Amino acid sequence: MVDDDEANGRGHQPRALIVTVYGIYAREAGGWMSIASLIKLLARCGVDAPAVRSATSRLKRRGLLTAAKVNGTAGYALTEAAYQILREGDRRIFERRRATFGEGWLLAVFSVPETERDKRHQLRSQLSWLGFGTVAAGVWIAPANLFGEARDVLERYELSAYVNLFQAQHLAFADIKAQIPGWWDLPRLQGLYDEFLDRYGPILSRYRDCPSMDSAQAFVDHVGALTDWRRLPYSDPGLPAEVLPMDWNGVRAAETFFELHDRLAKPAHRFVESILRET
Repeated sequence: MVDDDEANGRGHQPRALIVTVYGIYAREAGGWMSIASLIKLLARCGVDAPAVRSATSRLKRRGLLTAAKVNGTAGYALTEAAYQILREGDRRIFERRRATFGEGWLLAVFSVPETERDKRHQLRSQLSWLGFGTVAAGVWIAPANLFGEARDVLERYELSAYVNLFQAQHLAFADIKAQIPGWWDLPRLQGLYDEFLDRYGPILSRYRDCPSMDSAQAFVDHVGALTDWRRLPYSDPGLPAEVLPMDWNGVRAAETFFELHDRLAKPAHRFVESILRET
């Protein structure tokens, strides 16, 4: 679930933060959260009440949240479509997976009639979001272990009629490592990982130096780190280590995220529970 809201003062988009909060904490509470609780939680992240209300309305229009009252209290619940997207996101975000060269490749070969250009755009967008690289017009490539996820997404968006998926091995002729930079924008991805490390490396160092942490700040840092991290595993399809540059920083960025997640999850959860009890 990617968002294009205006960034708030701390550089996070309100809708993206709400998706993170619902993805972690509302799911644990049955998928519903009161608007009062959400406003209190997002205030800690620098988002004011009007921005929260506007962002939740947009998520409702997208079919991801639905207005619902529990014991007379107004709030929003996750829709089944949102649950499905979040479950797919869990696989990509929290599983430390890296393809091996021997597993081979997944090829998506597609052809969309000129009269359905909107479908062509949607198909390309979904393949790009899944982490596919471009070999040629109508031929995209990804590690073979993305097959299940690709199949599910293409079926969910009713795009499977336009594409065929093949499992392949590289046999000849060019050195495949030399081809990778032409299929994926690795410098851009390296830059995104650098930004993540620049922002969260110092935060992780602070928690290492001071293990006793304020639960409210742990919540802010946990939600921020997850919101920034969850885009990266989609941009990075988990290419085999053999084809990556020697100075690849994706592994270090992943280690930073997962250590922060392990350190902050429990105190952040305690803070959220305290807010939910209040409201």
